[in-house]
Amino acid sequence: MTDNTLFCFGYGYTAAALARRLVPQGWAVAGTTRAPEKAEAMRAAGVCAHLWDGGPVDPAWLDAAGAILVSTGPQEDGCPTYRAARDAIAERGRDLSWIGYLSTNGVYGDHDGAWVDENSNLYPTTERARRRIRAEADWAGFGAERGLPVIIFRLPGIYGPGRSALDTVRAGNAKRIVKQGQVFSRCHVDDIAAALAASLEKPAAHDLYNIADDEPAPPQDVVEYACKLLGVDPPPLVAFEDADLSDMAKSFYADNKRVSNKRMKEALGLALAYPTYREGLQAILQCERETG
Repeated sequence: MTDNTLFCFGYGYTAAALARRLVPQGWAVAGTTRAPEKAEAMRAAGVCAHLWDGGPVDPAWLDAAGAILVSTGPQEDGCPTYRAARDAIAERGRDLSWIGYLSTNGVYGDHDGAWVDENSNLYPTTERARRRIRAEADWAGFGAERGLPVIIFRLPGIYGPGRSALDTVRAGNAKRIVKQGQVFSRCHVDDIAAALAASLEKPAAHDLYNIADDEPAPPQDVVEYACKLLGVDPPPLVAFEDADLSDMAKSFYADNKRVSNKRMKEALGLALAYPTYREGLQAILQCERETG
């Protein structure tokens, strides 16, 4: 890509990880946030911040953009970025080499623990997942209609510094809930950022990727390993049927699948820094100890 300027609609945890990777390489990064205090933190990290409440987008924001990342979650009436910014993005048109949309592997729904890939059927079990499917279709259709390189990334459970089982254990909120045969796919945020960066370099490789590490695992195993690293006793095992979970938490257990990352690794030539949660948690803890 010749124009190394990235604009992020929704500058969240994943976008920040991507910016940390790109800025030292000479990229200019800009993004939106609703919070003035977050805008200050973005600027301190070398990111141009725009306060945006979801209303009409100033096309001038995109004047230098060669790539756009969309990570705003869909609402009842669709993706807010698609609704508010598609005309501004279309105006930028021929100058864009990459438009990435961050979706979720929740669109696959329940596959009873079987492996899924990018060609698997979608069986959404929640309204959140159905909204994601509609948003994916909107962005894919927009790209096809305008001749723009829209690439969809279906993300798993995201963890990393400040957002991992280590933090929930320390906070006393960790639970080891057991549902027979249940697994989840996850990925360290830095590996997600690496995949996005690799796609920026190869925008024509594919227009849809699953992002995940190599080992879908039961959630109680991750908590137990975090406790082992911290040298504390794990919380007791609790059967799913006996767990006091919110409706939202229960909905995550409705889906059981193993997400294949084969296309991601083969098409993008990506070698994961953290192929399982074990390497990821070890690295987070080591970094914490080194930095105090």
